Amino acid sequence: MKKRVIVGISGGVDSSVAAYLLKQQGYDVMGIFMINWHDTTGTISGDCPWHDDLLFAELVARKLDIPLKTVDFSKEYKKRIVDYMFSEYERGRTPNPDVLCNREVKFDVFLKAAMDEGADYIATGHFCRKEELQTAEGKVYRLLAGVDKPKDQSYFLCQLSQSQLAKALFPVGNLTKNEVRQIARASGLATAERKDSQGLCFIGKIHLPDFLKQKLKSKPGVIIEISADLPAYNEYSRLHRHFLASGEGLSNLTKDFVYTREDGTIIGKHNGAHYYTVGQRKGLNVGGKAEPLFVLKPDTATNNLYVGMGHGHPGLNRWGLFIPGSDIYWIRPDMALKPGQNRQVLARVRYRQALQHATLYREEEGLYVIFVKRQRGITPGQFAAWYEGEELLGSGVIF
Repeated sequence: MKKRVIVGISGGVDSSVAAYLLKQQGYDVMGIFMINWHDTTGTISGDCPWHDDLLFAELVARKLDIPLKTVDFSKEYKKRIVDYMFSEYERGRTPNPDVLCNREVKFDVFLKAAMDEGADYIATGHFCRKEELQTAEGKVYRLLAGVDKPKDQSYFLCQLSQSQLAKALFPVGNLTKNEVRQIARASGLATAERKDSQGLCFIGKIHLPDFLKQKLKSKPGVIIEISADLPAYNEYSRLHRHFLASGEGLSNLTKDFVYTREDGTIIGKHNGAHYYTVGQRKGLNVGGKAEPLFVLKPDTATNNLYVGMGHGHPGLNRWGLFIPGSDIYWIRPDMALKPGQNRQVLARVRYRQALQHATLYREEEGLYVIFVKRQRGITPGQFAAWYEGEELLGSGVIF
């Protein structure tokens, strides 16, 4: 009997080709189109409306002669993703809804719905790969980067579990994006030339302040510019040198800089610190500077927005980050570090960032990730993910 695979068909070229390849490989293929968001508040017109996506999904299903079912997960999406987003922004943190969407919706709610339809596996159009490994303890699944390195999407799956990976297939992970489009053209799929979606998972491209205003009210405050020669930055460099020489003071390299009004100069006004994120450049509306201004810290407690001038501002560039013990997550539990242990890895703190050399230090209170080179824009609320070669081992929420 054929194994049944249910593909999350999004209306894009990647999931379309995933369904095509699985059918070519002899699977019994069915598609599910997920509706996860209805409200258009804050969305930019023309970007990723689900009505258009559904039309393309239906065209693909008809071409491939596979059944397509539409399901509405909007209640679950709002509760698990959007409400969490509002909560994090209100605290001055920047969540990653795409990572959460994969963990909570695509590989949980969708996975359960697919199992109810008799699926043996689910499949998506993610550019990543899965390998099965037999260890002394039993079967283990490895999550590997996609062959097309610029398109690798393993980071978005950094919170998946072994049980979720066991049921997942990634048919396009061994292909480049160009090869995917070539297959789509050759097989006559309507999505062959469709642009990649942008913005939030299932919502599309948004104007963040307008989107957040659904729950977070405007709160006028001041923009304060912090000079690059603040004494705290020299002290931070000294603490890093001390760590390299003695191995002491891990926590000093990951603590947030604390600013006050007296540390800088008021240069403008804003409508709410909770609308901004670390490293943000656009939306400050302050001109006349020799170099661009970037957000150093949105302080929601005081509603002050601290900014610095230039990409090289020391307030933007840090040696390390901290992940509390409760937020450490291992895709490979068999490779988890115990308190007192450390491991050299490759790590990234955002999607598309090139992998950086770093060392993980597991302590009783949590995990410290210390980089060889300073990293720009380490942002509380985002996910740090660490790799050994091409394999994604684990991740955690930056404190």
